[in-house]
Amino acid sequence: MASKAFSLSSFALILLIFISLDCNTALANSKHHKKSSASAFDFLKHLQGCHKGDKVKQVHDLKNYLQHFGYLTYQNKSLGSNDDDFDDELESAIKTYQLNYHLKTTGTLDSETVSQMMVPRCGVADKGRPDIINKRTRMESGKKRHHHNSTSKFHTVSHYAFFPGNPKWSANKYHLRYGFLPRTRVEAMEAVGRAFRTWEANTHFSFERVEDYRSGDITVGFHSGNHGDGAAFDGNGGVLAHAFAPEDGRFHYDGDENWSVGARQGSFDLETVAVHEIGHLLGLGHSSVKAAIMYPSIASGFTKGLHSDDIQGIRALYNR
Repeated sequence: MASKAFSLSSFALILLIFISLDCNTALANSKHHKKSSASAFDFLKHLQGCHKGDKVKQVHDLKNYLQHFGYLTYQNKSLGSNDDDFDDELESAIKTYQLNYHLKTTGTLDSETVSQMMVPRCGVADKGRPDIINKRTRMESGKKRHHHNSTSKFHTVSHYAFFPGNPKWSANKYHLRYGFLPRTRVEAMEAVGRAFRTWEANTHFSFERVEDYRSGDITVGFHSGNHGDGAAFDGNGGVLAHAFAPEDGRFHYDGDENWSVGARQGSFDLETVAVHEIGHLLGLGHSSVKAAIMYPSIASGFTKGLHSDDIQGIRALYNR
């Protein structure tokens, strides 16, 4: 009888260890974490090598990509963004994108540019970076003045950015409450909680979780496709998440991505993405410092934390 009891307890212990080790797999295969080899940005492969003057199928998708992320604006959308002509505006937008990501400013869709564009990223636009726009202006005017001197260089400091108009939480709103939409998994709640604590340790803000999300300042949840906020998700491998500037308080994960707790190949770390999106909730835009948490893109299988650039940015925004 004692032997039988020992066997049962041993089996229970082994089962408990197995469940613990398999936690991330269960998370990645839940209904919010679908596996797929296709990426929303795969269309870019077909366009590699395109340059001004070309007319290639799906160039209009490239235009929509650059419009969505803040690099391209047509005064009349029906005369530019819906066709497949690689026009002057598109070339200029690609050069600005290349500057922001420290690539060669060829204006063509070269392999390095395509590779960068295909990395999964935050859905918030990269606009609001006057340092990049000013650098483009200086480079182009420099070429006109010194067209015989190809070595002419211009320097700018790449760092944090804010949303247009520098929105931020009012001075009396330093204690923020956050809640989760129904059916948010426990693992995700815990990861987001750790992300809030990271920001709390480095800012004047404090955060408190509430059970009823409707009573909070910030709401967090998973969504798929068009979910009613004007920023539809695009499925696996494209936009990972997005959040809104102060004092909106909405933070949405794309439920069609493969999510994990910690670094796991083929999945995205819930906590890393949460730290990034909370930066947006507090008023930070995207940084062009690759090591910063507010850098727009992240590959699967990686984790990242706050960088000095992120901390300098939030302190500058709130004058602290």
